[in-house]
Amino acid sequence: MKLYVCWGTFQTPRPGGHPCANAHTALKDAGWEPEVIRTYGWAALPDFMNRTRRPVKELTGENWVPVLVTDDGEVVQHSKRIVRWAKDNPAGPRTQQVRLERH
Repeated sequence: MKLYVCWGTFQTPRPGGHPCANAHTALKDAGWEPEVIRTYGWAALPDFMNRTRRPVKELTGENWVPVLVTDDGEVVQHSKRIVRWAKDNPAGPRTQQVRLERH
């Protein structure tokens, strides 16, 4: 599982919280340990200025993060949708055991 974020997963004073942090927190609370991929930049900038967001653009057609790619290849874009996905798909004991075996 990969979670593409801007630069971090920490909360900010932004009303409603930082979208990347909200998505990461929801996944962690649901028992997931996503690989966090920092893309830096700002989505509104032209593509040539957002080279690290190229994988996000290829997955979604946009430069906006957060974007979740599940182990099954499902792509979930936007923090509210990722939060909903995490609530609807908590990591079960089998998933947690596989994660432990990988480490």
